[in-house]
Amino acid sequence: MAKVGFLGLGRMGFPMARNLATAGHDVHVYDPSEEVGRKAAKAGLKTASRVDVAVEGADFVITMVPTGRHVLEIFLGDDGVLAKMAKGSMAIDSSTIDTADARRLHAAGRERGIAVLDAPVSGGVMGAEAGTLTFMVGGSAEDLERARPVLEAMGRRIFHAGEPGVGQAAKLCNNLLAGISMIAVSEAFALARHLGLDARKMQEISAVSTGGCFSLTNYPPVPGLVPNVPSSREYRNGFASQLMLKDLKLAQQAAIQSGTALPLGGLAAALYGMFCQAGHSELDYSAIIKLIEGDGVRTSDA
Repeated sequence: MAKVGFLGLGRMGFPMARNLATAGHDVHVYDPSEEVGRKAAKAGLKTASRVDVAVEGADFVITMVPTGRHVLEIFLGDDGVLAKMAKGSMAIDSSTIDTADARRLHAAGRERGIAVLDAPVSGGVMGAEAGTLTFMVGGSAEDLERARPVLEAMGRRIFHAGEPGVGQAAKLCNNLLAGISMIAVSEAFALARHLGLDARKMQEISAVSTGGCFSLTNYPPVPGLVPNVPSSREYRNGFASQLMLKDLKLAQQAAIQSGTALPLGGLAAALYGMFCQAGHSELDYSAIIKLIEGDGVRTSDA
């Protein structure tokens, strides 16, 4: 089993670190929030008061933080985590960040003799808690095989997407699809309601027809159709709309850099921006149906 330093114990990071420890790895965690640190200690995790203590002697350092800026601040610089890691160890970033930032981290690791994988995830909080996440990995195939036992403690599916930074590319493409399709599914449910078609019946029919998709069958925005998904829990404890907006903006940024047209991606980002500005940024992204249906969402308050 490996010694792992885990940095960032948010909605995703906390259950990921806990699953690593449950699998038998020697996990030392750090989060800047003292409250989160106390929660981690209560859950039996080995908490560190400083980043350098959490990563000392680690075979792997895993980060799960909000933005690329946070990732680079953690790892780079004379006092960054890369400077404290031993040669031959590995940094695994599971945050969702810009592909250019991911490649910068890979390059900095190579300079210090430290392997780097960009390994963003899909599966949301439910997947993190159940240990069924999907990892989309950028970096060398050899490094991935070395990291596989660690990743398998947190996820069910592990894909080698390609070279450094391409794991992030896979994540941005996936969330672009997820954000757009959730809006389309929400519009279909809204139309069905106004035309007198029962939501469950609409789901049943479309699931086996050409409109079938994950957002419709596995993660519907209408409460009560699937148990335990965020819509059935008042849209709480899911993938926050503000995070979907962040990822859609990253996709737009990547599109500009690559000369790719994203007309629907731009519209989706605009709608999630309106929803977040109306005060609903913490709700799961499936709550966008509230904006589509005008369910108490007043964008003029923004």
